[in-house]
Amino acid sequence: MKIFFPVSALLLLMSASVGAQTSVQAKLPTAFERAAMSQENDLIDAKKKDDEQFFKRTLAPDFAMVGIDGQLAQGDEAGLGDSDLVELTPYDMKVVALGDSGVIVTYDAIVREAPQEDQGPPPRYQHFTSVWVKQGGQWKLKFHQATATHWGDW
Repeated sequence: MKIFFPVSALLLLMSASVGAQTSVQAKLPTAFERAAMSQENDLIDAKKKDDEQFFKRTLAPDFAMVGIDGQLAQGDEAGLGDSDLVELTPYDMKVVALGDSGVIVTYDAIVREAPQEDQGPPPRYQHFTSVWVKQGGQWKLKFHQATATHWGDW
């Protein structure tokens, strides 16, 4: 009987801990967070379609990007569209509000791209970060970065 009580107490504590973790994980995004995620999903769709019109109306004039190769590109030289993109599936999207006029959106993604002539495909698993700012009542993409999350799958 002495052993039963501590084990049952331990199980009760463990189940309470799991319940607390579940409630934190199940937090629904706010309307602001959903709007930011929607904007990011529009960006993902535009990347897949290589939608230049979307980029022209959405990128901030001082837009900058750090590509998967670690190189900084600015303005027109920062091509976001990719006609060789076979798959870009985001998951685990998170939003950090920067007041009412800015937001950081981060997520992981499965990326499949046709291999280039002189090199293999880019890393299949990548982490993306976007910084959106509100300018003149419209959301503009100010910064975007892609980072490989599995170095071994180049």
